Amino acid sequence: MAVEQKERYEQSVLYRIRHSTAHVMAQAVMEMFPGEAKIAIGPPIADGFYYDFDLPRSLTPEDLEVLEKRMREIIAADHEYEYRIISAKEAKELYADQPYKIELIEGLELGGLDEYGEPIDEPPEISIYAHDTFTDLCRGPHVERTSKINPDAIKLLNIAGAYWRGDENRPMLQRIYGTAWESADDLEQYLWRLEEAKVRDHRRLGKELDLFSVSEDVGPGLILWHPRGGMVRKVAEDYCRDEHEKAGYDFVYSPHIGKSKLWETSGHLEWFEENMYAPLEIEDQKYYLKPMNCPFHVQIYKSKMRSYRDLPLRFAEWGTVYRYERSGVLHGMMRVRGFTQDDAHHFCRPDQMPEEIDRVLEFNLKILRAFGFENFQAYLSTRNPEKSAGDIADWEASTQALQSSLDRSGLPYEIDEGEAVFYGPKIDIKMLDALGREWQLSTIQFDFNLPESFDLTYVGEDGKEHRPYMIHRALLGSMERFMGVLIEHHAGAFPIWLAPMQVEIIPIADRHLGHANNIAERLRERGFRVEVDSRSERMNAKIRDAQLQKIPYMLVVGDREVKTDSVSVRLRSEEDLGAMRVDDFLDLISREAVPSV
Repeated sequence: MAVEQKERYEQSVLYRIRHSTAHVMAQAVMEMFPGEAKIAIGPPIADGFYYDFDLPRSLTPEDLEVLEKRMREIIAADHEYEYRIISAKEAKELYADQPYKIELIEGLELGGLDEYGEPIDEPPEISIYAHDTFTDLCRGPHVERTSKINPDAIKLLNIAGAYWRGDENRPMLQRIYGTAWESADDLEQYLWRLEEAKVRDHRRLGKELDLFSVSEDVGPGLILWHPRGGMVRKVAEDYCRDEHEKAGYDFVYSPHIGKSKLWETSGHLEWFEENMYAPLEIEDQKYYLKPMNCPFHVQIYKSKMRSYRDLPLRFAEWGTVYRYERSGVLHGMMRVRGFTQDDAHHFCRPDQMPEEIDRVLEFNLKILRAFGFENFQAYLSTRNPEKSAGDIADWEASTQALQSSLDRSGLPYEIDEGEAVFYGPKIDIKMLDALGREWQLSTIQFDFNLPESFDLTYVGEDGKEHRPYMIHRALLGSMERFMGVLIEHHAGAFPIWLAPMQVEIIPIADRHLGHANNIAERLRERGFRVEVDSRSERMNAKIRDAQLQKIPYMLVVGDREVKTDSVSVRLRSEEDLGAMRVDDFLDLISREAVPSV
């Protein structure tokens, strides 16, 4: 959630409702385990809230039903939320039998960490909120009374394990997730979206559609692309490469490892080492698996003297990188350890920079729309005065160029003040999928650090050396994550041009197989992906199986179709288009099976 978005949410009525409901839930849990429950923290989150507990036994789904019933009773009793500031000494006395709260109080008292474990500069006031029999160490805000919570708009969702303060060396707690809304209709809509998200889950569909897998023998977070998933990726990459070539990009390729000196100069060993794999020792030299492609592209730029006439240069690479992610955060194709970025780096003169940004942004949106994405939200991250490389004037010029480009694009955007990384401002483009969820895809990132660190120059019109601007650009992000988003957005029913298998030909009987194979060859000659189902199954079973595989077109072939050189056309949506001459079907699919630009 972007900073501006987060601030708006924290000031909303919904945030207060969810925070207050978390306290009601904690009271119900304390009553279920009197004298035994140890409580940790319970904040609101994007679509609800959670609370972490240390309990004498594992919770069950049946426990959630009991807790929900008790929560509604507490809400109906119309208890007031009472706020009070207390001293650290009072707080420790109040929570003498609650070790997690004691740790939080000590963090607040010493000024190192707040109640969520986040660093703070100085000790804040210690405050509590009390309602009925429950008192929590809390900053708030809350609603005035429990009756402000709609009992018909709350739901406890599930139980999960969570390490105390996210540290795998600390105790494992039980986390109860819940949600709360202003109305029962809002809750119903949210629960529908949750169920629909399960239907669209890329991990389930990836298995059902035979797109990808992860093998323990290979290692977690390392994706194996199966033939059908590989075909989707190939088609996507082929389209993107063609468009890159038209847009003036040059394709480059770089190794998977590089000497430690490269990563020292780039700053990765200083700023990013915890996300890099351990070095390899080769001939007494340390080499690292690359976590990013940019230092290699910089070396290509440095391989010869550049003139102002050479710029802009646009280097593109589908480069596979490796980053260490903890096993607990790995998630299908969305969070992995090895992935391929559709990476590009632009090197340009300062006077070329505004036009270059416009080109990049326009190009990004064109490509994303081709994959069926239409709704976007952009975020512009600006300079953090305490953590920034480069000249302030360069920051101001590049930030203005990014913002002006966003203004011209018509994209909705928000400004994340001070949220840029140290080496330059950036635009993040997030896509809203069919369920309204935001997914991070494209990034357009200025970099004042690498040109300086690697002493990049070009000879200007004045015969002197000048420093080029460098722009990082990842369009789809990574092929793995993009595939996961694509699966969930389309629920596995890819646009026709992307579908791994576009046409399934279904002969009714063996005597129709020859005609089916003939049609298949005619389709393949036109570049379509087609297969013939020659199994001895009944026609309806073949149609059902093709629909389950989400194949866009099914062509049924029987005696009538053989005689008239036609096919009976059905769609994966179960719509029956009826009989159609083969040439007419070829015209139809030729119009349909193209990117939607």
